[in-house]
Amino acid sequence: MWQLVAAQRIVQMTEAATNLETRTGRVLTVFLATVSILGLIDLLTDTPGDRRGLHLTVEVALIAVSLGATLFLARGWSDSERSLTEARSSSDRLRLERDAWRSRAETTLRGLGEAIDEQLSSWGLTPTERETAVFLLKGYSHKEIARLTKRSERTVRQHSVAVYRKSGLAGRSELAAFFLEDLLPPAGEESGGK
Repeated sequence: MWQLVAAQRIVQMTEAATNLETRTGRVLTVFLATVSILGLIDLLTDTPGDRRGLHLTVEVALIAVSLGATLFLARGWSDSERSLTEARSSSDRLRLERDAWRSRAETTLRGLGEAIDEQLSSWGLTPTERETAVFLLKGYSHKEIARLTKRSERTVRQHSVAVYRKSGLAGRSELAAFFLEDLLPPAGEESGGK
């Protein structure tokens, strides 16, 4: 998930830099191309006697530097566009992975929720006790459950006791372990069955 956010941020930063670079680069390219053209015109319009010495050297150097800088900028734009395309592709790939994971997780979690509800029903819990058990599994305190369900904290405690008694479990940690123990590998074991 964090990889997608990072990739999207990189794409945004690259696009911003590319936009600034493109605007600045275009201005510089137009300027340098203009300098090159004017220098070439000046060189061509010089009389044969003016095409010697320092004047000729300066004009040729000016034209060469301007053309070289123009080509350098063009290559930079090409590299920036390629980098931006790669960043967009990476961001799109991560977005697709995220969406696929969410889809798989939703299906799994929906199945887990149904399995938990079936188990709570098999213990003979009333709908109110099942609701309390789900809140307990989610980690809510008795006080929070009372506020959410608009019941007194004492009533919520009584429902909790009924959940533990009917399930044969000693308390909240055993209730959570009953449903969640097999979701994570035991301590010391690596995931993937290695």
